Amino acid sequence: MTPQLRQAIQLLQYSNIEASQFIEDELLKNPLLERADDTGVERAAEPEMPAPAVAEPPDAASFASSGMMPEAGNAPLDIDVSNIYDAGTGADGAHGGGGGQDDEDAWNSLEALSARGPNLREHLEQQARLAFSTTGERVIAAALIAALDEAGRLSDPPEQIAATLGVSLEQLEAVRAKMLRFDPVGVFARDLAECLSAQLAEQNRLDPAMAALLANLEMLARREMRALQTLCGVDAEDMAEMVAELKRLDPKPGARFEVEPLRPLIPDVLMRPLPVKTGEANDWMLEINPETMPRLLIRRGFHARLAASASRETKAFLSEQMQGATWLVKALESRAQTILRVSAEIIRRQEGFFNHGISHLRPLTLRDIAAEVELHESTVSRVTSNKSIATPRGIFELKFFFTTALTSADGQTHSAETVRYRVQSLIAGENPKNILSDDAVAAILQKEGIDIARRTVAKYRDALRIPGSAQRKREKCPPRG
Repeated sequence: MTPQLRQAIQLLQYSNIEASQFIEDELLKNPLLERADDTGVERAAEPEMPAPAVAEPPDAASFASSGMMPEAGNAPLDIDVSNIYDAGTGADGAHGGGGGQDDEDAWNSLEALSARGPNLREHLEQQARLAFSTTGERVIAAALIAALDEAGRLSDPPEQIAATLGVSLEQLEAVRAKMLRFDPVGVFARDLAECLSAQLAEQNRLDPAMAALLANLEMLARREMRALQTLCGVDAEDMAEMVAELKRLDPKPGARFEVEPLRPLIPDVLMRPLPVKTGEANDWMLEINPETMPRLLIRRGFHARLAASASRETKAFLSEQMQGATWLVKALESRAQTILRVSAEIIRRQEGFFNHGISHLRPLTLRDIAAEVELHESTVSRVTSNKSIATPRGIFELKFFFTTALTSADGQTHSAETVRYRVQSLIAGENPKNILSDDAVAAILQKEGIDIARRTVAKYRDALRIPGSAQRKREKCPPRG
């Protein structure tokens, strides 16, 4: 591969933040490049070539079929290089081989990275990956993590988060209840009382007296100790011990992980609904996030003035820099159009999810998108790697929208994640006096058009960590006596 082709492939796989850093490096190297927001006295006299051009399609479907991607001959990004070992520059921008100062700097950077330790968001995401096995639960967990403030408490009410995701409050609270026990205990609480309550419960110290004290913290702040003793049913000595125990707890469990405030997740693609008339389906507008991708201009006037009286060596240098600048502008434009084109097709395929929530997530593969947008499957893989999209339901990685499929008897396909979500919903809503067996769940799903066997239901139930019907019956309907 040529160096330019290697860089083009890397640009496609980079997130906006990584691509922006690459652009900053090129701005330092090439005097014929400048940012569109930089001020320059010769700007008005120079013809401008903005890049990347951001398209704003009227809707996802028309954009996906608009054919805005440059022809294959002008855009060398769509090739399969999965079997090529790149000993030069890796996809993450690290340079290999050669040794010397570059290797030493890279090693020092790795040491610094390993010594830093995870921040609060990374620490919680690691625990969420282990605690939850379904996409639905992980989406809820990701939304809860994104809603944390610096202290580790929820900045938005659970009801609002559930409505945004299109899930029931009960489902969100079930996930949040597990996350309240994450390390550090007490994150994801709605308020101080719930934060302290979770920590006391973890220590097996949440007795009725302590629960009454937590329910009346405003009285403690006003030092109404006698009234609190009456409410809690304790004497002065016990009350003093209870207050001392509260003081040993951490009211801001998330703060010790962060030297600086939690940085919000920065999406690479922005998705916004367009105004629609009553009864019509939503149309969506897509654009590359302008806050993370600088626009470049080629300083053609500056080039012309220098070249007019330059020596042969200077003209050769300017010609080389002009070629590099022109290539970079075209490569960035091609990257932006490819990302938007793939994102638009994903949105078109997953329209039900954006309108109705997780239960309407459709099965989707890289091959499906590649066939529709006429790109190689490996190109779609690079486009969807390390990139996220901001939607009305939250920020998601593009990879999130790809799920496996189950085929029903009538030929229709259903997302495996949607089926697991449906199994969980059926069991969560079962009548305690009529516990559903795996056969009963399979029968209900078959009536809904999902051709599923009992053993598949059992496999999904086990993955969801839901006990069998016999154990659920004992838990929900304990024998009297």
